[in-house]
Amino acid sequence: MTVGIVVVSHSRALAEAAVALAGEMLQDGRGPIEVAAGLDDGGFGTDAIAISEAVARADQGDGVVVLMDMGSAVLSAELALEMVDDDVRERVVLTPAPLVEGLVLASVSAAGGASAAAVAAEAGDALEAKAVHLGPADLGPSSTPLEPGTADTAPAGDEEVGSFTVAMPHGLHARPAAQLVRALHGLDAEVRLRNVTLDGPEVSAASLSKVATLGALHGHEVAVRARGGDAAEALRRILGLAGDGFGEAGPAPAPLAVELDVEEQRTEHRPVPASPGIGIGPVRVARRAAVTVPDARPGTPHEQRGRLDEARTRARDQLHGVRGTAAREIGEAEAAIFDAQVLLLDDPDLLADAGARIDGGADAARAWADALDDVEQGFAAAADEYLRARAADVRDVRDRVLRALGGREEQDTAPDGILVADDLSPADAAALDPARTPAVVLAGSSPTAHAAILLRARGVPAVVGVGAAPAARAGEATLLVVDGTTGEVVVDPDDATLAAFRDRAAAFDRRRDDARRRAHEPAVTRDGTTVLVGANLGSPEDARAAHGADLAGLVRTEFGFLDRREAPTVDEQEASYRAIAEAMDGRITLRTLDVGGDKPLDYLPVAPEANPFLGVRGIRLALARPRILADQLTAIVRVAHDHPLDVMFPMIAAVDELTAARRALDEAVEAVGRGRPAGLRVGIMVEVPAAALKAAAFAPHVDFFSIGTNDLTQYTLAAERGNDQLAALADALDPGVLALIAATVRGAGDDVLVAVCGELAGDEAAVPILIGLGVRELSVAPGAAATVKEAVRDVDLGSARDVAAAALTCPDAGAVRALLSTERTVGGRPGVPSVPWTG
Repeated sequence: MTVGIVVVSHSRALAEAAVALAGEMLQDGRGPIEVAAGLDDGGFGTDAIAISEAVARADQGDGVVVLMDMGSAVLSAELALEMVDDDVRERVVLTPAPLVEGLVLASVSAAGGASAAAVAAEAGDALEAKAVHLGPADLGPSSTPLEPGTADTAPAGDEEVGSFTVAMPHGLHARPAAQLVRALHGLDAEVRLRNVTLDGPEVSAASLSKVATLGALHGHEVAVRARGGDAAEALRRILGLAGDGFGEAGPAPAPLAVELDVEEQRTEHRPVPASPGIGIGPVRVARRAAVTVPDARPGTPHEQRGRLDEARTRARDQLHGVRGTAAREIGEAEAAIFDAQVLLLDDPDLLADAGARIDGGADAARAWADALDDVEQGFAAAADEYLRARAADVRDVRDRVLRALGGREEQDTAPDGILVADDLSPADAAALDPARTPAVVLAGSSPTAHAAILLRARGVPAVVGVGAAPAARAGEATLLVVDGTTGEVVVDPDDATLAAFRDRAAAFDRRRDDARRRAHEPAVTRDGTTVLVGANLGSPEDARAAHGADLAGLVRTEFGFLDRREAPTVDEQEASYRAIAEAMDGRITLRTLDVGGDKPLDYLPVAPEANPFLGVRGIRLALARPRILADQLTAIVRVAHDHPLDVMFPMIAAVDELTAARRALDEAVEAVGRGRPAGLRVGIMVEVPAAALKAAAFAPHVDFFSIGTNDLTQYTLAAERGNDQLAALADALDPGVLALIAATVRGAGDDVLVAVCGELAGDEAAVPILIGLGVRELSVAPGAAATVKEAVRDVDLGSARDVAAAALTCPDAGAVRALLSTERTVGGRPGVPSVPWTG
């Protein structure tokens, strides 16, 4: 059901601002909202003709709700109804609801699929809510939620109680807390939580800051008490999330080793290259620069709240932008951490605290800073190390709002230099200035972590997983040299070593510049073997950034299914895929929906799984939801009639799965009715070791294999790729992973192309091995296509085969990288002996 909304106001600016505010409340999109406001000359007034036209545009057949500001707006709206068709008039509801509050509630209700009458009623409730809120005991627009003992003012209804045991390794931290708060939105229920294990106080489940500071760790029991008309539903939602471990269930984290000396750290950690390039410069140890609280500005409490609301809106827009970048670069699951920060901006307890401080005489900036400082201190004092680390997330939200209010960031005493840190957040990585930061060295993290992927996208050399003690030692250096291609970090190099690295850096820069100039030329090895270099995309914007890519080797279609209340229609999917094909102007490879298990969608629920990485995901979920797969394949077939296109099925482990998927594709071809598109090819992702070992069984049914080395590596080595403690182990150059790539090529034979679309494809050092093993297509991040093409041009096929054969006999990934480091010193390419740590 899609109910349209029309906003009638004397002021165009006021109406558009109200619509923008309503849009902020809807993360999952909204129905049609039309504005009929102001006069054609820009003046104030209302126009009945404009209103009638807006009603016609908003009408989708399920009704239209009209909100008006005052006076003649009501008369104009009534006159407008006389101008529309009778059948439309019957579906229009004029509501006396207040314009701004009513529009917000109406938009949320309409987005939830309510009828026109229900939407109008919800909007009307805004007036009652404000009237109650402004009672004699009011503390301002952000009154404090119920405390224990005041349940008599809770929503009417029976009380529901229950409890759950925290299954998440890091406890009820920010991300699951955000899920819990969102799950209760829109329910008529007052919900409170208590950490039974610690015998703590009850806190409001509507407040992210309170929920996250329960101190609920792995194994703790949390009691739930709900009252109100939807109390039973609220309890069901919370216990359902808890039963699934909030999507994060797993073993409790092992204690971290402490006080290891440098030699011990070397045995625990091996520096891992994460972003290619060479950085030379002084050290800049990471520390968060404080944002000053700006001088107080005069104003009434109402004006101060307005200033704070505007600053929060700006901070929210920034976080949405950072989240969008992270979702494209690293995936929706990892980007969800920004949702918790957005929720903090609207946390009722925080706003109540800030509102009370404003009522007490503080200005907006001081009230916000003091309120957030209290929350940050609560996190910092937590017993759990992981919860203590979340204090930085609170500080980031605090500082974003203060900057919007005029706060200044203290000048970094070392503004330029190689950044040495324990870890880097996605927001910090996205905001990092490459001109100020020649390279990054991280004690933790991994090459597939969100920060590392963002650093690669920004062209900042990086080495990760070096360990705490070596990172501390690097932080004390006068000068550092970092090679993000080899994983070398040299502390205070001597003159000869420094000169050699500078020569290497100059050669790297020349190669990069040459690569950009030759980006649109084919990638051909020295002996004449052509290797296609494509780009991994998620949007038309990614396609336009893929400078020099021959094709789109991987289009992650799941981006079109995220942040929605229901799956996209066939027409919506067709428009999205067509836009990517037109932006790419070449063959595109569309991977069918790859969600489920560890990447769930609200409208495609799966039963709780002990290990979602090994659960119902990829093709398994698609075959279990045939309507979803049929719609997607129909959209793909439509586009394939006009553009060269490949379709690729993910997470294939059995021939029966591929047979069923191909049958669904044939049915889509028949449904479209124009015959099979001439250029349509079919392939599978090779992510499961069994698929690599059974490649010969799959080969008769496909045109190509595309190896996803990220998943293949974690499944082969039983090392989850997001686990910082396993960064050195989860290396795609492990000989076991390389052996599976070789097995795929053997099984493919001469007629089936083998591609690699995982992160390994963008590792220039790995290019000779991949080509030597028989890979003939590499698909990489959009900005890396040109440099990977240049790496292909350096390859001699005979030598590459020898290197690949030698790599397969190595004992581990470290030995493979050492082999590649030795190879880089020959053939006219400058280099120095591999020195992972020297001083």
